Amino acid sequence: MKIKVQPMGDYQTNCYIVHVNNMDFIIDPGMGATEWVIQNVTNPVAILNTHGHFDHVWSNAELQKRLKIPLYTPKEDLMLLKDSSWMPSLPPSYADIEVEANQEFDFNGVKVKFRHFPGHTPGCSTIEIGDAMFSGDFIFERSIGRTDFPYSSPTQMKDSLEKFKKIAYDKTIYPGHGGTTTIKQEQLYSDYWIANL
Repeated sequence: MKIKVQPMGDYQTNCYIVHVNNMDFIIDPGMGATEWVIQNVTNPVAILNTHGHFDHVWSNAELQKRLKIPLYTPKEDLMLLKDSSWMPSLPPSYADIEVEANQEFDFNGVKVKFRHFPGHTPGCSTIEIGDAMFSGDFIFERSIGRTDFPYSSPTQMKDSLEKFKKIAYDKTIYPGHGGTTTIKQEQLYSDYWIANL
């Protein structure tokens, strides 16, 4: 598995291309992501959103049209794809697959697992492919997603962190902003965030 990353837009939102078994998965194509994605894929099969915030989904519709591939978005965040109180100019996009909580998909033997961790947004999810977890704005290196936005919930974030603490395996975490970390490393800080939410 090969992973390419490019921070996009003013918020330096990480857009990922995951190449595995001759397939390319595009995760969180933010502002200005289209040309970079097109230049770096050979066999794109899906666009995957960790959640619906504008800086993660800006290029959804353009890539759907250009690449003719389906968009997978957590069901609880569908309203955010076409309505942003921060960015009224957000190009609206529409999910081809409305992802249920903790749903898993099989792409010719490649398992793609959405794991629901609401709090930052109602549908906020991580996406696991192989030994990688793409965490969106749920978990960062020594930090967590904000819970003071519209649709955010500190209570749900606490519950999600309790669930995150119980994951028994380790994987590399590729977050929506900043550098990589690991599940085990961030589990060390979970109690601190729970106590301070």
